[in-house]
Amino acid sequence: MIMEVKVYRISGTALFGASKYPVRQKFVKYVTAVRPEDAVEQIYSWFGSKNKIKRHNIKITEVKEVNPQEVEDKYIRDLLRLDKIIL
Repeated sequence: MIMEVKVYRISGTALFGASKYPVRQKFVKYVTAVRPEDAVEQIYSWFGSKNKIKRHNIKITEVKEVNPQEVEDKYIRDLLRLDKIIL
């Protein structure tokens, strides 16, 4: 069973600095995933680990599959150019 990895654009808002002066900011992130649910999970994981934001403080408004040529994130573009990864 071969699964194709797709690129998703996730947009929404997140509550930064919830303990002192909370600020809700918009975000747009590009992620690679097999399913949209996996892409959303990556966003929750990324914000939780990097910014210590809880899942209930992240509001995702749009999950959209995009064409790989439309991706603005350099890391994702470079990752899509690889033909194989050796671990």
